[in-house]
Amino acid sequence: MLIPDLLARYQSGALTPHAMVTSLLARLAAAGDDCAWICRWQDVDLLEAARQLEVRLAACGGDWGRFPLYGIPFAVKDNIDAAGLITTAGCPEFGFAPAADAAVVARLRDAGALLIGKTNLDQFATGLVGTRSPYGAVPNTFRPEYISGGSSSGSASLVARGLVAFALGTDTAGSGRVPAGFNNIVGLKPTCGLLSTRGLLPACRTLDCISIFALTVADAQAVLQVAAGYDIHDAFSRQAGEGIGRFPAALRLGVPRDPEFFGDALQARQFELALERARAMGAAIVEIDFAPLFEAAALLYQGPWVAERFAAIEAVMRERPDVVDATVRSVIAQASGYSASDAFKALYRLMELRRACVPMWTAIDALLVPTAPTIYTIAEVNADPLTRNAHLGTYTNFVNLLDLCAIAVPSSMRDDGLPFGVTFIAPAWAEAALCALGVEWQHAAALPLGATGLALPARSAPAATAAPMPGMLRVAVVGAHLSGMPLNHQLTSRGAHLVCTARTAPVYRLYALPGTNPPKPGLMRVAHDGAAIAVEVWDMPAARFGAFVDEVPAPLGIGTLELDDGRLVNGFVCEAYAIDGAADVTAFGGWRAYIASR
Repeated sequence: MLIPDLLARYQSGALTPHAMVTSLLARLAAAGDDCAWICRWQDVDLLEAARQLEVRLAACGGDWGRFPLYGIPFAVKDNIDAAGLITTAGCPEFGFAPAADAAVVARLRDAGALLIGKTNLDQFATGLVGTRSPYGAVPNTFRPEYISGGSSSGSASLVARGLVAFALGTDTAGSGRVPAGFNNIVGLKPTCGLLSTRGLLPACRTLDCISIFALTVADAQAVLQVAAGYDIHDAFSRQAGEGIGRFPAALRLGVPRDPEFFGDALQARQFELALERARAMGAAIVEIDFAPLFEAAALLYQGPWVAERFAAIEAVMRERPDVVDATVRSVIAQASGYSASDAFKALYRLMELRRACVPMWTAIDALLVPTAPTIYTIAEVNADPLTRNAHLGTYTNFVNLLDLCAIAVPSSMRDDGLPFGVTFIAPAWAEAALCALGVEWQHAAALPLGATGLALPARSAPAATAAPMPGMLRVAVVGAHLSGMPLNHQLTSRGAHLVCTARTAPVYRLYALPGTNPPKPGLMRVAHDGAAIAVEVWDMPAARFGAFVDEVPAPLGIGTLELDDGRLVNGFVCEAYAIDGAADVTAFGGWRAYIASR
């Protein structure tokens, strides 16, 4: 159940949302009781939602661009609000009926996605195991005696089995990554604040982010492009910072100098294979001292940040502690051992650790780590819930504290039939670069999708209609800035990357401007006798766009170009006076063909 496949079937008329929901309901009924769900919409409500979506499409004249996730089924972790469904956070006695969708859920539904229901989790999002829930321990999708990972256990399980195309989780200490690694799927943990957390019951409000599970990196990226956006009503929302479109071709990956696997030889071997793959893909492996990262991680559960968890559910902990899972209660009860003075001291130390990590990023472009150092059976976790949970967060706990973003991707299969995943970690706002790297990695690994047994599809060219990643700005180039042309370096040196080739709407003419060095064209929009002109569509870090525009000489400038699919993008235009005496080269269909003819 991949997003591009569903969209293609809808647009061809081979499938409707109503028919998709009907088929999905039959699959859910055949599966019987499934503890990955906490609640679902009634069948009649889902069918009506599908029908209403079809009405919405018809009402806007069949404009597919209004609904980039048209008819895509998804689920959300049950600490994220969805109007009409109870939010329990894994504690039925705590449950309440939210008045509105969480901001991210509203964005997704506005884009045409169909919410199926709410998913199981480690209670109050406290755990990396998926066993701390009165609704049942969610089993691993490959071997049910093993854990699924948490706290976003249900979301990962449903995606891995292909019951929804994507699901929302949350991530404070690794809950958006560990379940992805244990179920052979993708877990995208954005920069904190990139996705609004309004409507999310917090665990640690200063560190929480909403994460995305999908079968492919491309699908996770498509969801992120819709879900991301500044929310003026969320105090923790942030305007996207300067993005990174692509990592350098000479990629430098930092890895732990002495990786810890807690005696798991199978996991250690798979990481060795991952390093071999990274080298084969052209990356340089740089061993890093993880001591500052691990010290930051220790602050999360061995420091005053645990008091944030208490603040989130203070009324329950004071008035009805008996309804809280015993392990969760023991974790959150540690809050009483910390003072306000302790909190400030820990914050000061965290700032020092962030500063200590700055030199690391001059030596590497991203970190490559095992998503988890080992995996346990449900029985093993139940026998020692705190220690084994702590082990699972070895390579995840520090990420939000240090304001990093990450993507967990499938890597290989262990000899015991369990999946092994790796995680790439980079500084804030590097989601576009991480997704690009993740796509390359997933296709190099070429594993089946989740636990569906379906093959990973061949890579397809990105569409010009896909929205740019947060922090990136789209621009179409027509002449000397094309790939291989003399001024292309003005794009690549600013971290821009090629999205696709395209053509303008058939309303332009192309001229070879006299006396320009290097030779440059002028693109003019005309009222009559226009033609479609070949262009390249690039994404550039928005913060660097102004400097790029400053280098554009008159009579050229940056205006708005119309592509042949009706989309409007930034692009090169030319002042009308400049075409006097210029050769009309429209017949060549593009600047590259004209230059080749010379």
